[in-house]
Amino acid sequence: MLLAVDIGNTQTHLGSFEGEELVEHWRFQTRSGATGDELGERIAGFFNLSEMNFGDVDAVVVSSVVPPLGSQFERMTERYLEADCLTIGPGVKSGMPIRIDNPLEVGADRLVNAIAAHERFGEACISVDFGTGINIDAVSADGEYLGGAIGPGLAPSLSALIERAARITRMDLEEPQEAIGRSTRAAINSGFIYGFAGLIDGIVRRMEDELPNPHVLATGGYAGAVVPFCETIEEVDDLLTLKGLRLIHERNQ
Repeated sequence: MLLAVDIGNTQTHLGSFEGEELVEHWRFQTRSGATGDELGERIAGFFNLSEMNFGDVDAVVVSSVVPPLGSQFERMTERYLEADCLTIGPGVKSGMPIRIDNPLEVGADRLVNAIAAHERFGEACISVDFGTGINIDAVSADGEYLGGAIGPGLAPSLSALIERAARITRMDLEEPQEAIGRSTRAAINSGFIYGFAGLIDGIVRRMEDELPNPHVLATGGYAGAVVPFCETIEEVDDLLTLKGLRLIHERNQ
């Protein structure tokens, strides 16, 4: 069994694969100071809840944008599992040429999503990841990573607004009912949902001037809230990063 681990700044997403089949997946809040022992306890608990055996894991693949946690997963694997741990980084075979000025700058999550998106379509494509930040990454028809754009994420932007505006209280974003909000809550829903949809469409359309006729798909926590109001995104795949991790692990065997 392969355990795929996507460590984001806000959440960590785990997936267990039997061959190409995703058997189960779980999410928990990322805590940068977590130790390998704590991670092992948390993950073993998920396996137990799903009536699965943690000891059946014979390989682990990790993508991390929080460097300390990547090494802690390696320690957890070494101590509690008879498994190899592949951490995405320089020297790992991705099967995708990186056509940017400094290939070492590419975040592991961005590359993993690009690989999964191109595997999905087999043609020019753009992946949009709604995470702590919004990553928009482009892949050529020949499967080359071309670069992309990074913008602010919804959750940090909303938190910043609440912290700096004394009369705005903490709230969850909801589907706007109109563009002209008739209350503060309605105005924020309109500004954030319609605003970020416009941000995505604007960037994707500019990319389409440089990359003709790409397929566009989205992933990440807020994708479900924003994508219905986007005009450029074809589909949402919440499991995109886990699928990309499985592909990279397969290419390194």
